[in-house]
Amino acid sequence: MDATVLFDLSYGVYVVTTWDEGRAVGCIANSVMQITASPMTIAVSMNKDNYTYDCLKRADKFAISILAEQSKPRIIGAFGFKSAADPKVEKFAEVDQRLVNNLPAVADSCGVITCRLIDSHDCGTHTIFIGEVTGAERFSNATPMTYSYYHRVIKGKSPKNAPTYQPGK
Repeated sequence: MDATVLFDLSYGVYVVTTWDEGRAVGCIANSVMQITASPMTIAVSMNKDNYTYDCLKRADKFAISILAEQSKPRIIGAFGFKSAADPKVEKFAEVDQRLVNNLPAVADSCGVITCRLIDSHDCGTHTIFIGEVTGAERFSNATPMTYSYYHRVIKGKSPKNAPTYQPGK
């Protein structure tokens, strides 16, 4: 089986954020999609090993920042390769933040979608969170970063908790 064909599926690169007892937390996600237009709902796949996973379940609300091709690489470094499980890790210390609907968002992005958690579905190592859209704000008209662009142009790697992670790739 050639699992690399899965790389041809269309993905974006996003930062999913929420609160952890007043501290802004988040992680990189590439599996985000709009499910319905009315009511407007979004699905996000997240690895259960991510610290943000438990925070999102407790917070019942989250934001999705849509990264741009021009977004600073340190955003992916902070949210994709560091864990807020370490209380010394403040991911937004290196990344400009904006509050939208009282949720932390990455300022250096195309924009943000805020959601209220309405359901979740267990998928083994991951959970699909379903959120009803509560707001959306455009920050720029930049080109959204695709997962293909991240790998092909930036030469980025997938963290081990990414749904698309393949050892040695």
